[in-house]
Amino acid sequence: MLRNGLTPAEEELWRILRGRELEGRKFRRQHSIENYIVDFYCASEKLVIEVDGAVHDSPEAIANDSLRDEMLRHWGLKVLRIRNDEVFESLAAVRNKIISQFTNSPSCFWEGARGR
Repeated sequence: MLRNGLTPAEEELWRILRGRELEGRKFRRQHSIENYIVDFYCASEKLVIEVDGAVHDSPEAIANDSLRDEMLRHWGLKVLRIRNDEVFESLAAVRNKIISQFTNSPSCFWEGARGR
């Protein structure tokens, strides 16, 4: 279910993801994939980013997240989970972690974007 607003950590991360600010990649927030809504999604990289807080630490949440990640990977997507404290303590490290997941060259991405 879509939330009205972002969590503080999601909002902070969105600042560097929106507007093709990160290596020219377009990210969507609260994007629907099948019956899941992911925090952030980059279609050109098939990359899902989930920002997790303490609510994800219970055994039930861990099991649910694991099943969800397995399904997303089954559909050919990469899943990157980032903790709230990582966002607040070192946004630069989080940025680098996300960029390290990129496999498509920006030139390929921009050629596809120009055709729209």
